[in-house]
Amino acid sequence: MAELTRVESFQYPSGHFAHLSDNQHAQLVEFKRICQEQGYYTPASADGATPASDDDETLLRFLRARRFVPSEAFKQFKDTEDWRREHGINDLFLNIEVDEFEATRRLYPQWLGRRDKRGIPVYLFEVAPLNSKNISSYEKELKNAKTTSPKVATKNLRLFALYESLTRFVLPLCSNIERNHPETPISQSNNIVDISGVGLKQFWNLKGHMQDASTLATAHYPETLDRIFIIGAPAFFPTVWGWVKRWFDPITVSKIFILSPANVLPTLTQYIDIDNIPKQYGGNLDFEWGQMPNLEPEIDAAFKWENPNVQKGKNTLPIGPIAWEKGANGELKAVAVGHENGKPRHRTVFTITHPVNGASKPVVNTPITEQELSLTTAGTYTQPADSEVPNTDTLSPPSDSTPSSTSTQANSSDLPIRGGTSETRFEQQTHTHAAGQLAKGTPHAAVNDHGHGDKTVTMEPGTVGQAPKDVSIQPQTGEPAGYLDQAKSLAASASATVTAAAGSAAGAVTGLVGGDGGKVEEKVEEKKPEKSEEEKALDRAIDGKGEADVEVFLRERAATGNQ
Repeated sequence: MAELTRVESFQYPSGHFAHLSDNQHAQLVEFKRICQEQGYYTPASADGATPASDDDETLLRFLRARRFVPSEAFKQFKDTEDWRREHGINDLFLNIEVDEFEATRRLYPQWLGRRDKRGIPVYLFEVAPLNSKNISSYEKELKNAKTTSPKVATKNLRLFALYESLTRFVLPLCSNIERNHPETPISQSNNIVDISGVGLKQFWNLKGHMQDASTLATAHYPETLDRIFIIGAPAFFPTVWGWVKRWFDPITVSKIFILSPANVLPTLTQYIDIDNIPKQYGGNLDFEWGQMPNLEPEIDAAFKWENPNVQKGKNTLPIGPIAWEKGANGELKAVAVGHENGKPRHRTVFTITHPVNGASKPVVNTPITEQELSLTTAGTYTQPADSEVPNTDTLSPPSDSTPSSTSTQANSSDLPIRGGTSETRFEQQTHTHAAGQLAKGTPHAAVNDHGHGDKTVTMEPGTVGQAPKDVSIQPQTGEPAGYLDQAKSLAASASATVTAAAGSAAGAVTGLVGGDGGKVEEKVEEKKPEKSEEEKALDRAIDGKGEADVEVFLRERAATGNQ
């Protein structure tokens, strides 16, 4: 195999279509050959009348996730294609009930109708509205859902549809609007996550909601995340950060920026024009959580509207899924699909008469500017320092300290090998429980020699991401699992799910560590074991306390040994 450069950046547009090194292009050709040989890819016809079964940028997402190792990328791609066929994902997006799609959209990141300086769509996720009352109401509504499947939980089925909306509507839309590097399709998104006003108990109750989204993206929608900006982190955040970062793989964690109030606008304006930043964060954009996209002028100008919705006097998109169809003379038609009251809908919303559609034009590898290179930064330097994050293995009580936002930026040697993937398989693992175990012969020990001195180590999936184990502390026996013990167990379980789901898409950013789609689905559908009476009593005690009393209660239990 050709030499891999360990320090090369995969942040847009590097490592994307039309911005490949000679080695990366060779691996793309090999990946296509493997997929075609195994019946998972069909190239375009010689006359161009029939397009390829998958475009190059989609295939490159899987390659970037696997560090351009074609055989590894094929495993995940195969699992994803099998998963899509098994669950009818293509038809799901076209047939889901519009009202059900909209109810789910309001619980997850929402597109602002705006893009960053490179043309990548910007999403907003406000966590405070996701309180126990709203979540409970949504879960009750799921029981009466019309869009269901015997193979997967209804809430996850709807989550699949949201990811399809990202990859099949929003990303192609942004790809066909004028921007820098028009030859390179947009395949990722940015997310502003606002956690201001969120208490510890609410944060804890949302863990399952967040884990579901995180696990899906890692398995079947790799490389769709560019970066996350976390705003409004409360005083207890250093404590929950020890749990939250286990819900994601290390490379995803490296894309997360945790911003102090003073750093919100200066940081956001490095990446996003001020007119595309919501007013509540210092920008000029009028956007309220739950509303439909407030389309930027460049996007609106590219549309020939036919059946728009109107919001605050401006044209916007209708609720529900929207699919693309080709029109005459290369036009692209946005068609509202899905079902309304059980009946299919099919009406054109707007047409893009002159789409950019870089893939259909002669490819010109436009230079990457110094300004663009300055945006290829990792968010790790904005995260709480290790000294501020309690060791969750020792169940330290929540901290009253505010996470630091002025810590020194890490040296390049401390950063991941590269940014822009959900892959954990190739991340350094010397700081985990399993450090050194491979040399002693763990069941799945493996050293992968890619040639030219580039070697990687495969670990036991269940141990990836765990903190160092203090062997001097003997585990307790006989005590029932406590509230915080459950927190630790669930966090570890989420990490194991992500890492074991190498090819599955239903996790949240695709588990990129050599699992298969079937395993992820089993995890999704798995019924939770019945809680013991002690556990139920503890949950009732937690739920019965006020927000301000939760932290004190947890401290007291930890101090008395009732963890």
